[in-house]
Amino acid sequence: MFTGLVEATGTLRARVERGPAQTLEIASSLGPLEIGESICVSGTCLTVTTLKPGLFTADVSAETLARTTLGRTALGAELNLERSLRVGDRLGGHLVSGHVDGVARVTACRNVGDALDVSVGFPPELAEYVAPKGSIVLDGVSLTVNAVDHASAELSVMLIPHTLKVTSLKALAAGSLLNLEVDSLARYVVNCLRLIGPKPAHA
Repeated sequence: MFTGLVEATGTLRARVERGPAQTLEIASSLGPLEIGESICVSGTCLTVTTLKPGLFTADVSAETLARTTLGRTALGAELNLERSLRVGDRLGGHLVSGHVDGVARVTACRNVGDALDVSVGFPPELAEYVAPKGSIVLDGVSLTVNAVDHASAELSVMLIPHTLKVTSLKALAAGSLLNLEVDSLARYVVNCLRLIGPKPAHA
């Protein structure tokens, strides 16, 4: 599990094809890392497979490549990184699994003082999990949904100066693709309501 609070950014240094899968080599000052540990890479939970000074590698399955932006990320691109939670750590963002639900697309960016108001189109099938003032993860960053238009499947978030400074979201522009994860709490609530079903009306 993660919090959506980015610890550091890294750079995609190399990509090695392994049949339908890939191995990514990422340069980062994040540490200390251990082989086999989970790390959130731009919203996607991956496993550290090898370590070199200032570098680590992670394998990406065909399923992950199909569901995330990692297969399309350009070499040299900045990646958001977060190590997994330890028992007793502060939960400053919200509980994040690193299991990407879909790819979202930025539709507009507007400067609001020194902050950035970002509109994001998301897969319509995720609309029931998105609510105003609820939590959302975009490229591994825990954010608050300011507003949502379910009809157009579009939400907006406000990026404060600190977020712009320490994450890859500083480079967002219309057309940018983002890994999106909905709030796990919303997912379970919706699933429970489906299982329970509507209660019969009293006469």
